[in-house]
Amino acid sequence: MPAMSEDLIAELEAQERELELARFDNADAWRLGSLLVDLANRRGLPVAVDIRRGTQQLFHAGLAGSVADNDRWIERKVRVVERYGASSYLVGRRLAAKGQELDAGMGVDPADYAAHGGAFPIRIREVGVVGVVTVSGLPQAEDHALVVEALRALRS
Repeated sequence: MPAMSEDLIAELEAQERELELARFDNADAWRLGSLLVDLANRRGLPVAVDIRRGTQQLFHAGLAGSVADNDRWIERKVRVVERYGASSYLVGRRLAAKGQELDAGMGVDPADYAAHGGAFPIRIREVGVVGVVTVSGLPQAEDHALVVEALRALRS
């Protein structure tokens, strides 16, 4: 694995440890979603934002310039987090580092799963993954970075 891939994977793993939360309820979902919408609107980003706890969608917004296809990408990225318990970007980078892809050989249909950045696990300390926050509409590293920025702001 090239050093750059190793460095990125280590950084993504560190983000997941850093961004564990003490709690996450409906009000927290609203605050996080509102933070993401505010950041995206201020920057003129054409994204869709989605937040779920378990199977319940707690927040969804399609901003100017986003399209219905972004919602399909959200569904596919969320499934990756739910299945693997890690951000969709981290799962994709780990696979790429091994020269692999998320496909039928791994028991998934690529039409239903996307190991592309933008979906991040909502992980509660000493509990585990309870939900997923997702952004879709930008290149994968930027989708991921926007989610990380908002989670950091939520924690502060």
